Amino acid sequence: TLKLLLVGDSAVWKSSLLLRFTDGAFEPCLKPTVGADFKVKKMVVDGHAVQLAIWDTAGQERFRTLTPSYYRGAQGVVLVYDVTRKDTFAGLESWLNELEMYTTKSDTVKMLVGNKTDKPDREVERREGLQFARKHSLLFIETSAKTQDGVQHAFEELVIKILQTPGLWDKSAEKRGVQLMESSGQKDKSLCGAYCPLS
Repeated sequence: TLKLLLVGDSAVWKSSLLLRFTDGAFEPCLKPTVGADFKVKKMVVDGHAVQLAIWDTAGQERFRTLTPSYYRGAQGVVLVYDVTRKDTFAGLESWLNELEMYTTKSDTVKMLVGNKTDKPDREVERREGLQFARKHSLLFIETSAKTQDGVQHAFEELVIKILQTPGLWDKSAEKRGVQLMESSGQKDKSLCGAYCPLS
C-alpha cells in the first residue's frame, strides 16, 4: 500500500481530480473538503499490483493545522493548482515549505499538477508550470478532472517514480541503513536536490 497526498489551495478541484481517478466520475459542484477525505484505489503499474491510499486535504487556511499529521509517512505528494487562477499557482511555494517541514521521508516523490485545462481563461501557462517543477525537482503534468485528460497518467507516473525509489517502500532496504541517508541528506540540502542517489 502506498500513501499519497493531495495538497493545494481551496477550489483547485483536488477532490474532483480524486473522484475522477478513483471512481471515473465528475462532479462539478463538490462541497469543499473539511479536514481530509480518503479514498483507496487498486491498480497495476509496471506489473506491480499496488493499493493507493489517497488523502485529499482541505485547502482552506482554517484546516491547515490538521494537515501536518497527514504528511507523515506519505510516499507521494500531488501539489495541485488551477491553471485559470494565478493565485493558486503563487500559493505553491508555501505548500512546498510545508512539505519540507512535515514529510517524514526525505525522498518523497512530489508531482505538480496544473488542473482545469479544459477551461479557456488560462492564467498560468504550461511553460510556467514546467519551470516551477524543474526548479523544485517535481514531476509535472497538466490535467482536466472534467474531461479526464491526464488524470490516470498523473497517478501512474507518480506510482512508477515511487516504485523506482526503494527507500520509500522496501522495508528490507530500510534495514540495510537507507535511513542514514535521510539524516545526512537533511543536513546538506544544497548538495542534493529532490532525489539523492542511494549509493
